[in-house]
Amino acid sequence: MDKLPALVWFRRDLRVDDHAALYHALRHALQAGGRVYCVFVFDRDILDWLPSKQDRRVEFIHDSIVELDRDLRSLGGGLIVRHAKAAEEIPRLAEELGVESVFTNHDYEPQALARDATVAAALASQGRALHTFKDQVIFEKDEVLTGAGTFFSVFTPYKNAWMKKLTPFYVQPYPVRAYAKALATAPTSEVIPSLEALGFSRTNLHDLKVPTGVSGAQTLFDNFKTRIERYQEARNFPALKGPSYLSFHLRFGTISIRSLARFAHACTLEGANLGAQTWLNELIWRDFYMMILHHNPRVVIAEGAPFKRDYAALQWDEGPHPERLFTAWCAGQTGYPLVDAAMRQLNQTGYM
Repeated sequence: MDKLPALVWFRRDLRVDDHAALYHALRHALQAGGRVYCVFVFDRDILDWLPSKQDRRVEFIHDSIVELDRDLRSLGGGLIVRHAKAAEEIPRLAEELGVESVFTNHDYEPQALARDATVAAALASQGRALHTFKDQVIFEKDEVLTGAGTFFSVFTPYKNAWMKKLTPFYVQPYPVRAYAKALATAPTSEVIPSLEALGFSRTNLHDLKVPTGVSGAQTLFDNFKTRIERYQEARNFPALKGPSYLSFHLRFGTISIRSLARFAHACTLEGANLGAQTWLNELIWRDFYMMILHHNPRVVIAEGAPFKRDYAALQWDEGPHPERLFTAWCAGQTGYPLVDAAMRQLNQTGYM
């Protein structure tokens, strides 16, 4: 019987429960008689290019990693944490541990796809495999297409097709804990580097009362459940507690999109819950954006390239310095401060 271990590479999925790659790795390990190691890499190919060493995203990830390690240890495992270039470190660690395969979840951004292709090639040269799974979205790539078999470019028809395709199968959770006995304990020498050891310092993240990790995500979600019926209207008034405040948690996977979509969809089936319908639409928007990115990577590869090619000829001719004004608009540096804040969040996290 094959007893070679496996390695799960955590990225934008910083949780134990309902984790596709972890579930598949653990299930495979139990069948093969092996063990599953877990790793997170603070990727220097990303961190070294950040303009500020006070970055809320890095602090959020670091705090969430500490909690992830604690959750894994409670199940008999643990987290290997490295500060390195992931494209180099994952194959090196796979060789060090002697694993048969590396399991991870899909990413959709061109730079991440290029990194994953590099890792897959390096692993293949060692005789190992990279297995990836859908986890960030409900439907991806070519799963929701038009009747002609092409991708959607307008949201409403996409949403209608998305809703028609949705069944309980697509939002059921992965029962990770049922297979947790296959977890391998992290080497005793492993210590999570401090934020300062990574070259970063604390921000005002906690002063802003942004809860981190799975526990933080669950607290926010539990609170939002009690007021989701008012979401459609309350979200439009900054003075009200309207949004779910789960954008960061969805971005870094400290909560499962399946659990959110399952709850929102169930609320819509129970009656005329306009708040739940509106929120579910916004979750579907995430899938729509990922589908657009999959079919049109040029929108991020070619800086400033519009999704609709016809708009490439659109001229920005306001004022004496149109190029500077256009750049400021793209960066969310125009208009009222409230709009600027929302645009900065969108630019930095990908979500509102």
